[in-house]
Amino acid sequence: MSTTKRGRAQDRARVAGGQDHEVRYEAAKEGVSKGAVKDAVRAVGNSRDKVEQKLDADN
Repeated sequence: MSTTKRGRAQDRARVAGGQDHEVRYEAAKEGVSKGAVKDAVRAVGNSRDKVEQKLDADN
């Protein structure tokens, strides 16, 4: 696991819905809007696998 500038461990298995750069990345990766990613995080939680499954199911 990599660390942040502050020395904290980053969790790549999660999507931080409040972090614009993470939402943008996931939206571009899945080919959806940022709003769709935020809605998926609200619906299924912040697990990256679950968010991607929800976005795939919605498309």
